[in-house]
Amino acid sequence: MPALRALGHLIRVRAGLEVMVMIGADSHKQTHTVIALDEVGRRLGAKTVRANDDRHLALVEWAAQFSDVNEGYLRFALEDCRHLTRRLESDLLTAGHRVVRVLTRLMAGSRQASRELGKSDPIDAEAVALAAVRHPNLPIAELDGPSRGVKLLSDHRRDLVVQRAKIAVQVRWHLHELDSDLQIPNRGLRRLRLVRGLRAELDRFDGVVARLARGLLERCAELTGQINGLGKALRGLVRTLAPSLLEVPDAVCWPLR
Repeated sequence: MPALRALGHLIRVRAGLEVMVMIGADSHKQTHTVIALDEVGRRLGAKTVRANDDRHLALVEWAAQFSDVNEGYLRFALEDCRHLTRRLESDLLTAGHRVVRVLTRLMAGSRQASRELGKSDPIDAEAVALAAVRHPNLPIAELDGPSRGVKLLSDHRRDLVVQRAKIAVQVRWHLHELDSDLQIPNRGLRRLRLVRGLRAELDRFDGVVARLARGLLERCAELTGQINGLGKALRGLVRTLAPSLLEVPDAVCWPLR
């Protein structure tokens, strides 16, 4: 049967028809399951490998059987969940393969149209491949560059800002319980000078509430130092990669200014 399929591909290639093999992957922490489909959605092969660099190489070698008869039109399609697919994507790109990213919402219809019932790794891998066949303008993956560093720093900074905002709410309630005249201006806990002043005010109080408030203020000051340091690092990267962004008068760019 594989020999007949290969012969069919050769006939169509020699006839000048564009032939495509799409290999969809269902990725997990420990394994990747892939399904190869032709341009009309017929299964050509399947494979499951461990999620490590050596087995990624084995997957590349396995996929070579399709590029031999279909050179230039082999694609890998990965669900766009890069916390699971980043290493596989990088290894495939390094090996010279073309990789497209499939949004999860595009897989719903493909999964419903599957010939098999239920949910399994092969069914999900086939759904990824079918979605990629049906949507030719999907984002094309590229090897990570300096821009990924900007995103990682920005995301981490945003997480720290969220933590500080939660702490600010707790501090406000503790201060209100201790002394309702201890008011914090809006976004005031961003200012280290104000935080130091509040900690000095708390020296007047004893008990659990005061102790908790002092600890939260210390954590707030620590977070502010980290946030400011990340902002400085971001400005340095953006100044090198896209200096015009530093001039954009938009709230989205406020960490960079």
